[in-house]
Amino acid sequence: MKFKYLAITALSAVALYVGDAGAADKKTLAIVVKGLDNPFFEQINLGCKKWLSEHADSEYKCLYTGPASSADEAGEVQIVDDLLTKGVAAIAISPSNAPAMANRIREIAPKVPVMTIDADFLEPDRKLRKTYLGTDNYLMGVKMAEQAKALKAKGGTVCLQLGNVAAANINARAQGFRDTIAGAKNVDRLTGQNGWKEIEGCPVFTNDQADLANQQMSDVFTAHADLDAFILIGGWAQFAPQAYTQVTNQVMDKLKSKKLVIIAGDTLPPQTQAFREGRSHAQIGQRPFEMGYRAPDVMIQLIKGEKVEDPLFTGLDVCTAEAPGFCEKN
Repeated sequence: MKFKYLAITALSAVALYVGDAGAADKKTLAIVVKGLDNPFFEQINLGCKKWLSEHADSEYKCLYTGPASSADEAGEVQIVDDLLTKGVAAIAISPSNAPAMANRIREIAPKVPVMTIDADFLEPDRKLRKTYLGTDNYLMGVKMAEQAKALKAKGGTVCLQLGNVAAANINARAQGFRDTIAGAKNVDRLTGQNGWKEIEGCPVFTNDQADLANQQMSDVFTAHADLDAFILIGGWAQFAPQAYTQVTNQVMDKLKSKKLVIIAGDTLPPQTQAFREGRSHAQIGQRPFEMGYRAPDVMIQLIKGEKVEDPLFTGLDVCTAEAPGFCEKN
């Protein structure tokens, strides 16, 4: 019954664009994200909408969709299945469960161009898509590690907070962080390299849920009073600003003295506000609006058979106390 419900939900999501005035005769460029409940992806939606407003005379329309919940991996796969079955001109996917999505694409073997956005397929499955548009996630992890080392030169205990277990983009960031901290490649876990050690019970996995992310932070802070660093590989906890404020209130003295440092991914407005309030020490921001804005043009290039670079990176914004930059004005 659960799978049947997901299928119905997915079909409803696909149907959202069918009745759009003046759009029924246009070819669809679909962007499918992990979940509509994540404010990060709303920035991709805004980019898609801006492209749409600037290309009113185009034969193409940009469709943004996804499951209601970022935890609904099966729902995302079903939406992609339904879109390809109904017919789209091209599709850009941010896979929540990279192996599962790749398997379904392999089974469908669509004739239209498939690309990934924000999150990529795993290396063995990348032949299934034409290109990846988004963040250099390994580099994002490197930047997080650089800030951790700058704030804690002697190292310390650390907890990494990740998203879905099979999210390739999040895992790439974690790998970049560990490798940079350790000074070696393919490090599975920090066990004392250069003074850094991951605590028992970490990493923790949020399943892209802000409430769970904040509860995990609170639990870790309570269980490990001497923790030196907490790394939000993604911004989940900060996406619920009231809860994040309550959690960080528990450790504000430690944050102010830098006994405990917090480094987080992304730079959405609630996050930059938290940064300015001293509730994090560094924010490593992606550019989701640019992803949504550029994706339709990339898909059109692919449809036309034009050569497109792979990957297409959208860059990062690094905010620190010394160089607040993007966070200062956002």
